[in-house]
Amino acid sequence: MREFRIEVPESELDDLRERLARTRWPDPATVPGWAQGVPLDYARELVDHWANRYDWRRCEAEINALPQYRTGLDGGGDDTVDVHFLHVRSRHTGAIPLLLTHGWPGSIVEFLGIVEALTDPPDPADAFHLVIPSLPGYGFSGKPTVPGWGVERIATAWAQLMDRLGYDRYAAHGGDWGAAITSALGTGAPENVIGIHITMPMAAPPPDDEARPLTEAEKQALADRKAFMKVGAGYAHEQSTRPQTLGYGLADSPSGQCMWIVEKFWDWTDCAGHPENVIPRDRLLDNVMLYWLPDAGASSARLYWESYKRRRMDEVPVPAGVTLFPRELVRPPRHWVERRYTDLRHWNEPPVGGHFAALEQPDVLVDELRTFFRKLR
Repeated sequence: MREFRIEVPESELDDLRERLARTRWPDPATVPGWAQGVPLDYARELVDHWANRYDWRRCEAEINALPQYRTGLDGGGDDTVDVHFLHVRSRHTGAIPLLLTHGWPGSIVEFLGIVEALTDPPDPADAFHLVIPSLPGYGFSGKPTVPGWGVERIATAWAQLMDRLGYDRYAAHGGDWGAAITSALGTGAPENVIGIHITMPMAAPPPDDEARPLTEAEKQALADRKAFMKVGAGYAHEQSTRPQTLGYGLADSPSGQCMWIVEKFWDWTDCAGHPENVIPRDRLLDNVMLYWLPDAGASSARLYWESYKRRRMDEVPVPAGVTLFPRELVRPPRHWVERRYTDLRHWNEPPVGGHFAALEQPDVLVDELRTFFRKLR
């Protein structure tokens, strides 16, 4: 367990600005708006801001103000990855240890805005100790050098991490891949997990003899998912099949890496057409920097290669809570979810919000975490 600080050399920031200045731009889309991807005029505007006005040292200082560490974890395998994580303990006695796991194209940046609310709440009885790791191959964690680091192995590594920190009972939350890993943790270490909360539940449809009629809202949610898989899932097909090929462009071009990520913050947020309606520009770029600086384009994509086509729907027996935002990518019917999460104790569907809950609706997410885990204290 080694203390860690982010200290990016100024030469890397100079290199970034030089690369941004040399961006070779594509021609504009043949249709207006975002239908073919990030519009050229917005891409130019965003890159100009990144190169000339964005301040990485602000974000670096924000993260460095929190206790952070690296430690080697093997997840039950033969090789070890150095995992970077924040460990922010509450001053309140009785605080519950809470593991927060991000997904792609997110990072620990997603959770920075809710750290204080969770560790030092108005009611001390709602306090949490926070453990916020960067996934292997993401952010300032090390990169796997051999295959095998999929969802279940990362969940095992997270159990190792919590044990190493001295937490024999803890709670967990996640969205995107974080939801899959959190669910696998609930399956693999039920004796240690107090309960899990997720924002993107994955559940298979029941067999025909157990099927129930769907509501109109549930039918629409399934139709939305089908449409997304047809026109919005190209990134997943590429990352799950050829992450290395994709990685050459992402490693070489910061503009390319930025647009690869920012498009998803347009498509997956409840943003009324523009990502900056719900997430400030600098925060979007903070998240991009956790891919660009550590050259994590290919290594982060490999999680799809490891797990996308091997997704398991194992039963999750621990107490579970689900907050399903209206612009979430996956919104299965509740009775589907109840078949997999057999002790589902909390279900809520807020009126607004999307895939990046901690960034889009931080107050709502904090309230949901407090409400659900209050039942398990």
